[in-house]
Order: sequence, then C-alpha cells, then structure tokens
Amino acid sequence: MVFKRLLGSMGVGGPAVDTVLDLTTAVPGGTLTGEVRLTGGRADFDIEHITLELAARVEAETHEGQDEGIISFERFLIGGDFRLAEAKQRNVPFAVPLHWETPITQLHGQPLGIVLGVRTELGIAGAKDKGDLDQLTVGPLPAQEAILEAFGQLGFGFNSADLELGHIGGTGQQLPFYQEIELTPAPQYAHQVSEIEVTFLANPDGLEVVLEADKRGGLFAGHDVLGRHVVSHEGAAHRDWNAVVGSWISQLIDAHSARAAHTAHSPYGHGSGHDAHGHKGDYGHHGGHRSGPGMGTVVAVGAAGLAVGVVGGMVAAAEAVDEIGDFFEADEDESGDEEA
Repeated sequence: MVFKRLLGSMGVGGPAVDTVLDLTTAVPGGTLTGEVRLTGGRADFDIEHITLELAARVEAETHEGQDEGIISFERFLIGGDFRLAEAKQRNVPFAVPLHWETPITQLHGQPLGIVLGVRTELGIAGAKDKGDLDQLTVGPLPAQEAILEAFGQLGFGFNSADLELGHIGGTGQQLPFYQEIELTPAPQYAHQVSEIEVTFLANPDGLEVVLEADKRGGLFAGHDVLGRHVVSHEGAAHRDWNAVVGSWISQLIDAHSARAAHTAHSPYGHGSGHDAHGHKGDYGHHGGHRSGPGMGTVVAVGAAGLAVGVVGGMVAAAEAVDEIGDFFEADEDESGDEEA
C-alpha cells in the first residue's frame, strides 16, 4: 500500500512522501510495520516530526438519525528533527503497536467492508500536512477466527459489519467505538431471532465477546437480549468452539424465551427492560437502535453460505468494494493535489 503526495502547505517544490506498509497482515494487539520514504524538494527542509495516524469510519446515532464520519484513534511519532536536503532521499522505518481493540477488516482474505486507514503527517517549520488516508488491512486473532468459524459451522451466515460510536457498559472497552459483526440466524433459530451481532473486545489476556440477539417483529420486538462471555487467548486452537458457541446461543435463546414469558404476564404489556444477561441499554447501546448494514459495509452472503458457514458464505460484493475504493479516492481529492 503506497501513497505519494506533495507537502501541500509548502506548495510546489516541497518534499514528497511515500508511506509503504509491509505486506504481512496485521492483527489486533500486533505490530504494524513499514517505512516512510521521503524525497527532498527544490530546497532543504527541516523535518520537525513524522507522525502516523490511524483512523476509522464510524457510524453514530444522532437526533436526526444515523450519521457516519472518520475519527482518529491512534497517533505515533515515528521520526523527525532532521534536515532533508534538496532532492535527497531518506527512509524512516517504523514498527508501531496496534491497539488490542483494533477492528478486523477481513476474514480468510474476504473483506468485511470495514474502513480503516493510515495517514502520515509531516511537520515542517511549524506547518503540518496530512497525507491521504490509505487503507489498512487487519486480520482476526486465532480466537476471533475460531469463534466466527464456529458460528458458520452451526449454520449462521455473515450479513454485514460496521463500527459504532459509543461504549458498551460493563465491559473493559477502551476505544471510543466498537465493531459489530452481524450474522443471519441458523434455520432452527430463524423464527426466534432476526440476527445475532458479535462484538469482540480484545485485551492482552483474551477476549470479551458480547452477543446481541435481535428478535423477530411482533409483540416483543424492540427488546433485544445480550450475553457477555470472556475467553482466553491461550489454548484457542484446542477448544471445542462449536460446543462453546452453541452453549452461548442456547443461553441467548433461553433468555429470550424467559423475557418473552415475563413480558406476556406483565400488567403493562412489556417487561422491565432487563434480563439475566442485561438489556442492551445496560451495555450502553442506544435504545431501539438497529445498526443494519451501513454504506460500504455489506458483504453479500449466498444461500449456500447458510449451510456451509460464515466463511463459506462470504462473497465480497462488488458494490461494497467499490464504495470503499471510492471513499479513499474522495479523501485524496479533498486533501490536496497528488504528485503524479
């Protein structure tokens, strides 16, 4: 992944910048490596700092409805305090840690439609110039991959993924947003839930896995059920994830049934809004929110995918990929002229 642009604040003749990420797919909690390649302009320039900024496209609930925008969630100072001579080249290697809660953008090479990007900011004589936002690819941790594969083997299919602004109460979440991976239900649960949303909150020891079951329409629509589980990174490859995930699903369905029975006997026609796993409001969600597929976040799932699993069912939708590409191209247009 390479982007090249002139330092817009210095005008024509300023330094040019190439930021090159290593081809190895990054993972949450891992290391992002690469180098920034500088080419001197038509004069000597004092480079005060070189900073990498990680950004994500995030959806948010507003009074007017749902909105989306780019927010920065990590910044790293990787170099600076040197003079770049006229027309000279200088490479600045970097290795920066990714936050454990960094969203995953692909599974087995299939894009999930999540937009993550890297900018390189140069500081010269008090002026700052941010380069174009370029796409960052992040793969899953072994436990994340195993859990999603287990959902697939149990008959669930991939629907979409997005990033939601906000905090899930009762968890150790640190970033200002969280990722939701939305799955279509297995046939045996299709009459009870419309989808299950999976959120991974990773940390050095393991994962918090938050599950949300969206119910089918009807008397009890709008009252979702949540489950929260903690798993360790250690031994992820040797666990029976089908059994583990199956038990999680059973707990969600049982909580759904218990809540429905309680609501049916409530004199007000609705329950208190809480259950054994906590109503979504207890976790900091917006009441009544349905994230649904956002712009550029949909990856199509074929009918056969419901049978062969999440991974087998993911077919990267051309429109999703195109929208992501269009987004980065639009960002380039807005950030200034690019060197040919």
